[in-house]
Amino acid sequence: MYGKKLKKAALVGTGLLGGSVAATILGRGAVNRVHDASLKVLMNDVYDENIWELVSAATRLGLQNVVETNLRSSEGKVIERPMGSPKKFPGLEDLLFTISQMYNLPIPLEQTTDSSVTIGKKSEKPFTISMPIMIAPMAYGVALSKKAKIALAKGSAMAGTSTNTGEGPFLPEERQAARYLIYQFHRGDWGKTPEIMRQCDAIEIQLGQGSISGVGHILHSKDMDKELRNAFGFPKGRDAVAHSLQPGVSSPQDLKDLIDKLRDIGQGIPIGVKMAAGKFLEKDLEIICGAGVDFISLEGAEAATKASPPILQDDFGVPMIFAIYRAARWLEKNNYKNQVSLIASGKMRTPGDILKACALGADACYIGTIALFAMSHTQVLKALPFEPPTQVVWYHGKYQNKFSIEEGAKYLNKFLRSCKEEINHGIKALGKTSLQDVGLNELMATSEMVSKGCNLPMVYEPYG
Repeated sequence: MYGKKLKKAALVGTGLLGGSVAATILGRGAVNRVHDASLKVLMNDVYDENIWELVSAATRLGLQNVVETNLRSSEGKVIERPMGSPKKFPGLEDLLFTISQMYNLPIPLEQTTDSSVTIGKKSEKPFTISMPIMIAPMAYGVALSKKAKIALAKGSAMAGTSTNTGEGPFLPEERQAARYLIYQFHRGDWGKTPEIMRQCDAIEIQLGQGSISGVGHILHSKDMDKELRNAFGFPKGRDAVAHSLQPGVSSPQDLKDLIDKLRDIGQGIPIGVKMAAGKFLEKDLEIICGAGVDFISLEGAEAATKASPPILQDDFGVPMIFAIYRAARWLEKNNYKNQVSLIASGKMRTPGDILKACALGADACYIGTIALFAMSHTQVLKALPFEPPTQVVWYHGKYQNKFSIEEGAKYLNKFLRSCKEEINHGIKALGKTSLQDVGLNELMATSEMVSKGCNLPMVYEPYG
């Protein structure tokens, strides 16, 4: 039975192969005969023997669910999906900006705009980036190759912004290439020495991530080569364990003590927290701000990672649009807005996304996946069509050795500068001269949920 179906599937697939290439190879007559024969199979087979049964079932279930069901059946354990959830959450695409015409006048063409951002506003050593875009934490070894990390650092430096170490081992070459480097104080037991942290421009305490919640994970020794073991400082046979909790932090006082300790070690550089947004966001913010942070990196449900269980990506957390709105309002209400920088993270793809997040109340935004796409640019052709594009940037990627640092840095820099220029155009179109002047008044909603959740007018509502 299955053999018969496979033959029919092959016939249908061949029949659906159309276009000039097939016509050139087979000739128009041959293509027409195969095409007609394959469609007759679809039109005449009873449904339970018809290959279209697969299309119908897959459409109902979703191709993602069909594939992941088979992976679970094959592996018999938790599967780990790379690059975040394919699920569509309520998001920034449900927002539109107003336009300045007469009631609000646009800005003259020759007028300059300011889209720079200061991170750690009230710290002893704040730093200022040229745009509201920062490179998200992505780990060396756990995710990215050394070349990819250096290219991210170099490209961000060329554009005048920051990058983040992620939770992997510290790379001296990354520090050398970066202009502003944020050290992620991860939940593992490697690195995190005063000597390392004093080389950085900020320290970010990792509490959780949008794509993995507060769940710990393990990089097994068998998956480390000698170079990576040396970077971790581990002997052969020792696993790298990222705990669910930040070690030593199980109470508000523990967090305050850690922040005070790191501020002393860092000699005044900004100390922040990386967290995922959940139902109890405001209570988390109360504890975190009460502990004295200088910035908060807040990840929505859309955030991605190298790999995590689909359930954590699809079914946990608050979508970024609501997380940022809620956090910004809480900071303002409790007089932290001018003290604590708010960094938005999770499926940031375009200059419009960045500007919308800033209008909702974020000071700046992290980009991760889209930065990898920009940096890889035409270098993905080294992996395509037989391997995924990420094989040129993953630590264990089949083509990571062929990745060019200089090319990666160049294209990332161009992407970032292009985004900055678009953001400045957007600021002007709103009748503003500074990113700091862009706020909720510039936004409208196309979704009733987003309108209610972010207290914004619907696009169809008359003004005044």
